[in-house]
Amino acid sequence: MTEKGRAPSGNEEVEPQADEAGAQVAEDLDELNEAKRERDEYLELAKRTRADFENYRRRVAKEASEAHARGKAELARELLPVIDNLERALQSSAEGEPLARGVALVLDELRGKLQAAGVEAYDPVGERFDPELHEALSTRPEEGTDSGVIVETVEKGYRLNGQVLRPARVVVSD
Repeated sequence: MTEKGRAPSGNEEVEPQADEAGAQVAEDLDELNEAKRERDEYLELAKRTRADFENYRRRVAKEASEAHARGKAELARELLPVIDNLERALQSSAEGEPLARGVALVLDELRGKLQAAGVEAYDPVGERFDPELHEALSTRPEEGTDSGVIVETVEKGYRLNGQVLRPARVVVSD
C-alpha cells in the first residue's frame, strides 16, 4: 500500500507524462505562431518589394520615354535650319534645273521623315499674333488688315506633338 492506505492507481506515472505532453504542445504552438509571424513578415516584404519594383519599372519606362522625346525634339531643332537652307536654295534656283530637282527631292524626304516623327510646320499668315506661337520680327501698316494680324511669314514655325520647337518668325500689321 501507499501513503494513507491507498492502492496505487497508476495515475502517478501518467500525470508527469501529461505535463510533459502539454508543455510540448505549448512549445509546438509557440513555434507554429512564430513561424506564422515570420511567414506574414516575409509575405509583407515580398508584396512591398513587388510594389517597389513595379514603381521602379514604371518610373524607368517614363524616364526613357521622356528622354526619347527630348532626343527627338533636339534632333528636330537641329534639322530645322537645314530645311530652311534647302528651301532658300530652291527659291534661288531656276525651276527645272537638275540641281534644283535634287534639292527638292532631299527636302521632300527630310520633311517626310520629320513629319513621320511628329514634326509639323505651320505658316500663320492671316492669323492673330500669339507670342507663344510667333516671334514678331517687325511691324508694318497693311491696308485692309486689323492691327495684330500676321501679314508675312519670314520663317515657318514648327511643332512636335503640339509643343513648339521653333516659333514662326513673322511680320505683324500695326
